[in-house]
Parts: sequence; structure tokens; C-alpha cells
Amino acid sequence: MTTTLYVGNLPWNTTADELGQFFSEYGQVDSSRIITDRETGRSRGFGFIEVEEADAPRMAEELNGKDFGGRPLTVNEAKPKQM
Repeated sequence: MTTTLYVGNLPWNTTADELGQFFSEYGQVDSSRIITDRETGRSRGFGFIEVEEADAPRMAEELNGKDFGGRPLTVNEAKPKQM
């Protein structure tokens, strides 16, 4: 089973591959995505990582506040999208 982690405060030029690679050093990563603006296509500065459920709490704790590209990451379990 997988859990989705929210990752905020990303540098604007971060790619999904770079994000996935960074997180894979701390556990199994199933997928990664960067959220972009619909009109401009530029990064909105946050994304999501799908990780193994067993790894999620440890990864969120270890990586929250960790430096990535000169910025401290905000990492926590993603909340369901509200309609």
C-alpha cells in the first residue's frame, strides 16, 4: 500500500525526477509529481510523493525541514483533495 506525502517550499526549477531521486535515498518511492500552474506551466513550489505506507512517517519526520536546493522542505502526509 502507498501513502502520499505533500512536499512544499520546493525551488521553482525542481523536476519530478529530482524530487523522486532525493526521496529515494530515504525509502521506496513509487511516484513523484510537481504541481504546475495551468496557465503558465511554471512550478507552484510544491509536489507530492507516493511512498510505501511503512516508510511514510519516518520519511516525513526525517525530511521535514531538510535542505533541498537551498530551501527547507515542508513534508507531511497529504490531506485528501476537497471538492
